[in-house]
Formats: sequence, C-alpha cells, structure tokens
Amino acid sequence: MIDASVLERYSLFDGLEKEQIDSILPLMEQEIYGAGDDIITEGNQNYKIYFILEGRVAAVKGDVILEELHEGSFFGEIEVLDVNPSAATVRAMTSSRLMVFSIDALGEVFETDLKTFSFIVLNLARDLSRKVRRLNVMVTKESPPTDWS
Repeated sequence: MIDASVLERYSLFDGLEKEQIDSILPLMEQEIYGAGDDIITEGNQNYKIYFILEGRVAAVKGDVILEELHEGSFFGEIEVLDVNPSAATVRAMTSSRLMVFSIDALGEVFETDLKTFSFIVLNLARDLSRKVRRLNVMVTKESPPTDWS
C-alpha cells in the first residue's frame, strides 16, 4: 500500500488531514496498464476516479488527443459524478501505475465520514470548475468575434 503523503499532492485531497487520507487508502486499489492499453473506453460506463502515480495517459476522441495527463493528475471524475457513459477514451501512453477510487468507495466514505466526503466532493467541484474555465479560454481563443449590432 502507498503512503498518504503520495495522495496529498492530488487536489482531490486538499484540506484533508493525514488521518482522513489514511482512512481512504484501504478503499483504493492499484492498477497497472501497458503503453497503448485503454483505461476508459468511450461510450462505456466508468465508475472510478484514477490517480496517476507513474506514467502518462491521453484522453482521446477518435484520432484527436484532447488532453495528456501525467503523474499527479487524475481523471474519471466526471463520469463518477454524472454516471453517464464516458465521452472519450483514456489510453496509457506509457506504462502507467494508477491508484483507483471507485464510486462504491466514495459511497462508503459518505456513510462513514461525512466531513471527509464533503471535502472530496467540494474538491471535485473545484477541479471541474477549473476545467470549465480552461475550456472557456480555449473556446474564446478559437471562436470568431461576435457582431452584436
């Protein structure tokens, strides 16, 4: 099992005490993927948040790389929150070691430690807000100006 200090670098755990992270660790699992392996497949359900401990992955739609992620990043949170099928495939670009937090584990935290659950959900909302802001910047850079007259 990994040490809580490894997870402290992920924004999902901001504001949590070491003891709170220690209580979550037994609910998490490690998964290993080889270069080229699909971790999440577009159109399929995903019930896990993945934390990249080692390696690099890419979110891909068709032949277009939407985003590359590396150590210290996480993904899968959107599907965990809205339970819709995945909008993109996430593929390992290199051999990758991931820590996984399932929707069932999140539910267990809800049932046993509401304060920790609240921090996690608030951090998820903050991270999604940051993603929306980045997308807004990208869209405004690529969109033609609007003629309001």
